[in-house]
Amino acid sequence: MSDDTDARGAKRFGRRTMLRGAALSAATPLLPGTPPTAAAAPAVRHGDPAAGAATFRWLGTAGWRIDVSGRTVLFDPYVTRFPTGLFTGAFDRATRLCTDEAAVRERVGRPELVLVSHSHWDHLADVPYIAASTGARVVGTETTYHLLVALGVDPAQISVVKGGEVLDFDGIVVEVVASLHSRNKQHSYFAPGRLAGPPPARPETIGDLPEGDTLAYQVTAGDDGPTAFLMGASDFGERAARGLRPDLAMVAVPTSASTHRYVPRLLRALGDPGVVVPVHWDDFERPLDLPPRTDPSADLDAFAAQVRRESPATRVVVPDYGTLYGAGMRPVS
Repeated sequence: MSDDTDARGAKRFGRRTMLRGAALSAATPLLPGTPPTAAAAPAVRHGDPAAGAATFRWLGTAGWRIDVSGRTVLFDPYVTRFPTGLFTGAFDRATRLCTDEAAVRERVGRPELVLVSHSHWDHLADVPYIAASTGARVVGTETTYHLLVALGVDPAQISVVKGGEVLDFDGIVVEVVASLHSRNKQHSYFAPGRLAGPPPARPETIGDLPEGDTLAYQVTAGDDGPTAFLMGASDFGERAARGLRPDLAMVAVPTSASTHRYVPRLLRALGDPGVVVPVHWDDFERPLDLPPRTDPSADLDAFAAQVRRESPATRVVVPDYGTLYGAGMRPVS
């Protein structure tokens, strides 16, 4: 949620990498199929992952689809993107939840695993349909569990986590990281709260979905990676993130300065990732078949410049909805 509104065969994605290169300018999102350009030739520590070892699709907001050898993992898949008035100044908490089933089917494939960072609608709203229609296992907080069960998901499909778990899903390893939701300019959370039991009634509106605490995830297939650190909101627990050292870091762009030294502290905690991919900077009420449009409260250029300044060897890749990326976050055909 934006800060101003008061993320069976093969057992490896490919060889583990820690890519290093000059940062990309974040002024314009990459166009579908357009290879990234850099100020200088990238310096690679261990070489790019094997071609085709893994692919990444940005689903907008904080969402990702990760595919490896016919297996699909989703993170915070919000595809429907229904209007709430958030980006027009007429935000309505009574907006009813809905799912565009055809749009979801087109984008998510047949996932076997869905990772949920927290329970706001722009992360959770499409998960009940995905879980029910595909049988995918959902991993999330206790609040996410209670909301999904109330929305008709089989409790046996849901794994409740708290942070600190390292889970092996037949070669896809998921490390659960206790994290934090971003805050607005008043240093306050949007729609905080958690559920320790079923909600009083079936959730019908976006206002019925409390945050329920926030998680991040680090996903690896097999022992050699690559690893991807996935954030659903623009804050983190520094001690929980320290030492993760992902190859790819999908980092939420802040829309306020409430978190002290957010970018430098995160980059140091993660060991200066080889690639940083900004997420949650887009207008997530704009359909995915249109080009991304920046949330006016998110300064994408300033974020990329700060990453470049703090970690000059890190490559910044600004994702596009229509582009398929390989394991090194380079476009593939």
